[in-house]
Amino acid sequence: MAGWTPDSGIPGSNRTKIMAEINITPMVDVMLVLLVIFMVTAPLLVAGVPVDLPKNTATRVSQPKKPIIVTLAADSSIYIRDEKVDSPSLVAKLAALHSSEGDSVVYVRADRKIPYGNVMELLARVGNAGYQRISLLSQPIDQGQSASNSIAVQPKAE
Repeated sequence: MAGWTPDSGIPGSNRTKIMAEINITPMVDVMLVLLVIFMVTAPLLVAGVPVDLPKNTATRVSQPKKPIIVTLAADSSIYIRDEKVDSPSLVAKLAALHSSEGDSVVYVRADRKIPYGNVMELLARVGNAGYQRISLLSQPIDQGQSASNSIAVQPKAE
């Protein structure tokens, strides 16, 4: 706090100088009180507007226990989660999962050596099983490797 103190520089002088020091203790006390106030009132603000919701007999939407990941391995074998599936029964198994767990996101990952056409065929088959939300998984590029070095585009031979 600023205050006036007698100036001891000149003997017999009645002049005073301003003491310009900041006292931190009251500021810390105020900040701690504000912190406690916000900690007490914040949970009360989350409640929102009170509404009397109607009752219904609809079943609760179940959340999938594990994400659905369809994998196309380098040897062209197909996996749903960790279970190997033969190609003809893929759509049937995915449709069974769709009916039991509901419409969720299907994550598709494929080995980089698999041709693009095979990956597109797999995506179509996942869509035919009834899933509308399909995401492709990939590995992030290392910091030392730039994006232009990792993509190899070969020109068409004439």
